[in-house]
Amino acid sequence: MNHEAHIIDLETRLTYQEAALQELNDVIVRQQKMLDNLDAQLEVLRQQLRAQAQFDVLPASQEPPPPHY
Repeated sequence: MNHEAHIIDLETRLTYQEAALQELNDVIVRQQKMLDNLDAQLEVLRQQLRAQAQFDVLPASQEPPPPHY
């Protein structure tokens, strides 16, 4: 393989690697957006659970026994 063919081969590989790297970066950006969205949803659920717990949960000593007792 002569030098010119070798350089062309290297440039071709570099082009494909750059395209693959960009594609992977795009995937990471989409995944981060999804994670941020899920994190926000989780925080909303935590707040809802805290608010609900203030009204529904009694200490174990005050809970009535289950109906089968």
